[in-house]
Order: sequence, then C-alpha cells, then structure tokens
Amino acid sequence: MNLILRNNKNLILFVCMLFCSPALLLAQKTIVRGKITDASTGETLPFVNLIFKDSKVGASSDINGNFLIETYYATDSLIASYLGYKSKAMRVKQDIDQTINFKLQSGGVDLEEVVIKYKGNPAHAILARVKRNKAANNREKYDSYGYEVYNKVEFDINNITEEFKNKKVFKNFQFIFDYTDTTGGKEYLPMFMTESLSDLYYRRNPKSEKEYIKAVQVSGTSNESITQFMGDMYQKVNVYENYIDVFGKSFVSPIADFGLIYYRYYLKDSVIIDGSYCYEIDFVPKLPQEPVFSGTMWINDTTYAIKRIEANIAKQANINFVNGFEVKQEYTQVDGKYWMLKKDELIVDFQIGEKVMGLYGRKATSYKNIKVNKDFPDSLYQGIDNVVVLKNANKKNHDYWVNVRHDSLTANQKGIYEMIDSVKNVPAFKTFVDIIKLVFTGYKEFGKIEIGPYFKLYSYNQVEGHRLRFGGRTSNEFSTNLQLNAYAAYGFKDKRFKYSGGFQYKINQNPRRFVEAQYTRDVEQLGLSQNAFSQDNILSSFLRRNPNNKLTDVEEYKVTYEQEWITGLSSKFFFKRRGMMPLGSLNYKSFIPDPEIGFIDVPKLTTTELSLYTRFAHKEKFVEGEFERISLGSKYPILELQVGFGVKDFFGSDYNYQKFELAISDIVKVGIYGKTEFRTTAGKYLGTLPYALLEIHNGNESYFYDKQSFNLMNYFEFISDEYATLMLTHHFDGFFLNKMPLLRKLKWREVASFRTVAGRLQDKHRKELVFPSNIFELHQPYMEAGIGIENIFKLIRIDAMWRLNYLDHPDIAKFGIRASFEFSF
Repeated sequence: MNLILRNNKNLILFVCMLFCSPALLLAQKTIVRGKITDASTGETLPFVNLIFKDSKVGASSDINGNFLIETYYATDSLIASYLGYKSKAMRVKQDIDQTINFKLQSGGVDLEEVVIKYKGNPAHAILARVKRNKAANNREKYDSYGYEVYNKVEFDINNITEEFKNKKVFKNFQFIFDYTDTTGGKEYLPMFMTESLSDLYYRRNPKSEKEYIKAVQVSGTSNESITQFMGDMYQKVNVYENYIDVFGKSFVSPIADFGLIYYRYYLKDSVIIDGSYCYEIDFVPKLPQEPVFSGTMWINDTTYAIKRIEANIAKQANINFVNGFEVKQEYTQVDGKYWMLKKDELIVDFQIGEKVMGLYGRKATSYKNIKVNKDFPDSLYQGIDNVVVLKNANKKNHDYWVNVRHDSLTANQKGIYEMIDSVKNVPAFKTFVDIIKLVFTGYKEFGKIEIGPYFKLYSYNQVEGHRLRFGGRTSNEFSTNLQLNAYAAYGFKDKRFKYSGGFQYKINQNPRRFVEAQYTRDVEQLGLSQNAFSQDNILSSFLRRNPNNKLTDVEEYKVTYEQEWITGLSSKFFFKRRGMMPLGSLNYKSFIPDPEIGFIDVPKLTTTELSLYTRFAHKEKFVEGEFERISLGSKYPILELQVGFGVKDFFGSDYNYQKFELAISDIVKVGIYGKTEFRTTAGKYLGTLPYALLEIHNGNESYFYDKQSFNLMNYFEFISDEYATLMLTHHFDGFFLNKMPLLRKLKWREVASFRTVAGRLQDKHRKELVFPSNIFELHQPYMEAGIGIENIFKLIRIDAMWRLNYLDHPDIAKFGIRASFEFSF
C-alpha cells in the first residue's frame, strides 16, 4: 500500500527539441527614428504615414519630417507612404534602437479597380500574427512588473444525491446540506476554502521573482506549508508558452508555435471588449485523445495579444480522475502597451468513477495595482525563498478581509468557515478522517497513540518463519514537538523477539531542525533500496522469485541531527554503531594462517560511523506535518552528497574507512513526448573492508517493480568499492497508444527503462572475509532494459524486463515481468 504513495517521481540527457522557435526568446523594444525627405530636392516631408508591414502599428512624421516609433510589435519592414509619392519599404532590425531615413520619389497616382480575393483559412493568418507577437505579449519579457494578487481556492463535493443525504451517517449534521448549490447540472457542497492576498514582484535581469503573502485564511487548517501554495506563483497557466502544465502533464497551448498540427481554428466573429476590437476564434482538437484543449479566444486586432480565452480539456484526453478542466483568463493593457493578466479562473471536476461523488476544485484570481517596467527596490528580491509568508498573515480578522477582497464572497462561501469547524466535531466525520489516515499512513489513531503500520503486522521469511509485529507511535495529541515510537516482533521459526524504540524531537519547524535517536535489534535485508518493500512487509513475503534467506541480524544505535539551512538545502548528521551477524545462507568466514584449518567463522562485524548527508533541491516545495513532510519535487536537478567515516576501536568498531557518494536526479519534460526521469550516482570506499560493508548494489528478488533497484539482479550478486550507476525511465504518456483506435479508450501509457552500473573491487578486500561463490565483481557494466504499460485501471504498471549480460550467473532471471502500483493523473 505504501508504494502507491511514493513519487513516480552525472550524465546529461540531451533532448532535441523539434519545435524550438524564435518566438520563445524574450522580446525587446524596437525603436526606429529618422527623417523623411524628397529624393530629388532634399526637402523634408511632413505628416508622412509610416506603418510596419503586415501590422497596424505605425506613426506619422512631424512638421519637420522627423519620426520616432517605439514598440514591442515591430515586423521586419517599415513602409512610408505619402500622397503624390511612391511608397517605400525599408528593412528593420527588431529589438534594437536604429535610425532609418526615407528618401521618397515623386510619382503619379492611378486609381484602378481593385479586386481582393482571399484563399485559405482567415483564422490561420490571424494566428500567424499572434505567434509572431507572442514574445512581445508575454509578460515574462518585461524588465519588471509587480501587482497585488487575490486568490480564492475552493473545493466542493459534487454529484450529491438525495440517497446520499439521507444516509444514517449524516443524521447528526444535516445542516451542512443547507450550503449546497448547483453548477453545470451537478449539485455540490462546499467543503474547503482558502483566500490569500499577496504582493508579487518580478524582474528579468538578474531574473528574480518574489511573492509576499500578506494575508491568508484557510478553512480546516492553518498549516504554513499549505499556505505558500495559496499564492500566485504555484498556480499559473501561461497560454503564451508552447505547453501548459496540467497536473504534471504537458498540454499543447492553442497558440503554440506548432498549434496547427493539433488544432482546427475557425474565425467566428469580431467584437469590441473593453474598447478593444477583437477577433473571436474557436479552436478544437483534431484528435481529442491528444493533450489539447477546445474553446474560444479573443485576439486584439492591433497587437495580436490574447484579450480573453476560455479553454477546456476533452473528456477523452489521457488524464486520470479529471472529468473536466476549464480555464478562463482575461487580460488588460497597462499604460497602453503592456498586456497583463486581469482575471484568472480555473475549475477542475475530479471524479474517480461514473456514479460516485466527485470533487470540484475552483481557483479565482484577480490582479490589481499592476505596474510594469518600474524600478522596485533590490531589497524586495533578497533571500533564497521566493515565497514569504509574512508574520501574522493567518491572523487577519473579518473586517480586514471585507476591505481587501477584490470581490465579495457568495452567501454559501461566507458560511464555509463556520460549517467546517462544526463538521470537524461530528463523530461520523472523525471516523471518515480516521479511515483516510489509516489507508494512506498505515496508522490508526487512538487518542495520544497511533498503532501501525498495518502492512507490517504479518510477514514471512525462511529465517524467521511466520512473523508477527506490533508497534506504534505517539500522535500529535500527545505532543507536537516530541514523537516516541516502538515495536516488537516475534519469529515462530527462530523463536526470537526483535524490537526497536526511539524518539524524534522537533527543535524548530522553520527552518527545520530535528534530533532523533533509535535503537534497533532486528533482521535486515542488505542491498535493499529505500524504495522497495521492506522484508517484513506482507506483500514482499510471498511474491518472490528466490527464497528470502540472505538476511542479517542487525543491532544498531543511531543518533541523527537534521538541519535545514535554507529552503531546498538541508543536512543530516549521523552517528551509527552497527553490529551485523549473518543469517540463513549468509556466512562470514576469515582466512587463517594454518592451512589445515583454512577458514574460521566470524560471528559478528562491528562498525562505528560518523556521516554527513546533504541534499540540495533548488526551490523544492513540501507539504509538512508536525514531524513528517512530503516533497512535491523541484523543477531543477536534485543533488545529494553523502560522506561517512568509520573509526576503529571507537565504541568497539573493527574498521577504519571512508566512503563518499554523489547523486544527481531530475525529471526532464519533453512536451507531448512525455518525460524522462534519470538518476546517476558515483561512489568510492577507502580502506580495507569485508564484503558486507562495501557497496552491495541494490537487487530485487520480488515480482514488484522497484525504480531504485536493478530488478533482475539478485541480492548480494555484485559488490564494489568504486562504482557509478545510471537509471533512466521515459514515460511516453500515451503518445503512441493515443493514436490507436482500439486502445486509446483504455488510456494506457507506454514506458521504457534502462539501468546500468559499472564498478570495480580491489583485491585487498577479499583478505578480510571469504567471498561466497555467488558474489561477483563487475568486470563490465551490468545492464538491464524494459518496456511496459502503465495506467492500467489507472493504478497498475506492468514491465517486461530483459537482463542484457552476466547471463551465466546462478539462480538469475534473464527475463521477468514486474508489476507496481502508481497513482498519477
């Protein structure tokens, strides 16, 4: 169950972007100045008309024949025309300041009949001008801007039926249905709402963006980690980009440079909106299964900027749990030349099944006090965090909100805050919340303690036999600063108890500072990735291809101090003392000088290690509880560095050593072609160590797919003291299957993977312990590859895996089918 919750989420991945366009570059202002004269006499010509070719941007010369044009919407030619003279066009260099002088030649004027015929789609001609001016109209190109932004986010339960209302479970809080409303034929009940007011500042050089959240109120929670997502910076839809991110998937913008490949466009009308003459154009997908929109946009006839747009994704689009997605945006022109967002509305209809209740997510954003290309103080951009929640932002009173809201709340919205507080105290609601927590955390809360995790209550392996485990931890009701934890387990075959106990103490929440201590005496599977099911998970006990008998009896004392220096940069300091004793088919044997005896059993290996782990993820965001937090990822590569030092004779340690590991991981989006996840590591051990203390490359002997392991490698199969790994996975997001009529309705998605590890092992380590016959050195890089289908029943992923070398090793799988559970949109 816990695998469902995990993210499905240095070699440089070079991606050839097929659709790169100059329009993606940041536009500059074009300035053209000059003088217009008669070519024969040299006299200046006043009031000459000048206009950029194929546009409506122009000017006139003054009484002395001088002219000056400043615009973001220049084309490559400027045309001068004057009665009695021949028109003349001059080449213009865009985005620079230049002088162009016109010398016009006199000429007669012959008026002839003109017949204009247009062939083709008129919407395409308008769209071409929109694309040409995208860089000029995209707010990201301005030197700076700032505004006040008001955000209102609401979640509503929809598709409510009378049968649902009359259920016995709602007997004690029928009052909540007084707040129901109807949208699009669906009755809905508001259940959560938040409002925020913030100031945002942007500058292009050096590029910086900073948002100060001045006020926020959230129904049901006051968690600051959630508060930061209520601002403007993390809820953007920028129609001027080629791709629009919708729940992690790249949808093609209706004004993308390559939009004609995916859309049909129809010029419907011309209308006046806020005094601006606009073209009204409908856009519809050529294939509704593709990641595209349908809707209408209104385009200014002079600047070819988007004045208004309304867009929806098709129900056939390959995205899970989203029954509808609608975005509405309205732009305004600031100072007569800068186009900025004025209003932004987003409505998402989440639904798991056809005849079950769903959820509306609504976001309404408005912008005021917009200033463009103004000099804002440098102090506004200081600090590493790009979102700052000001002190007492969540303590504003009712009168404050009445005065600062950009628009008023509806009657139902006004009652949400009071209703949520009332519902939280109803026993039936508490039971519902407890069930959700149990499913997703594995723990059931009983006042000041939580029992679990439930998926480790029973397990089985060849060493312990049937194993029962019972454990728990203290809840937030016990303390929000101190959490105690403990468990006990018993194996019916080895007839031994195993146990663990410890605590976690929060010194500070922001920046994060924690101290932990833990004692454990239990059975452990070495060479198991952190992403895999542990050996005492019920699912890993039976779905295996080899017996689970290469285990280790571990006694460990561990103390951890965690310090977050700045957002995205944190370190953990460890003290660990471990005693390791082989179990099952593992054994530790040492060479001795007497050839008649040969080997002697080594009952235990003991190490004491001091280590430092540092992680840097630029602008990484989290959702935090009191003790745990879940990363929502970063748009940038994540760097990890770990160094460890073993100290001989310190607390009984047997070895001196040093170890180092560097890891780089990232997710590279490639538009409609999906995304590539990669992780590469490099590490080295210094010192002389037995094989059990070297790098045991992560194997996987279960039938579950593990994205951090080599899925066809056995446990303890390869060991190195110097190594480098590369793991690549590309998610095509249905790029091929969406085009197959019989398969696209299933919304399956293709996935491909490749993994390799190279390493070496110095002979000196073999003198510490005898290497078992089934442990090998990497004489050449190990490789495996796979292809698969994900999103089966919106939850299951199936991979076909091939092992590409070392095919003569014993008890291996040359080919395998692996399954995993993944929750994604």
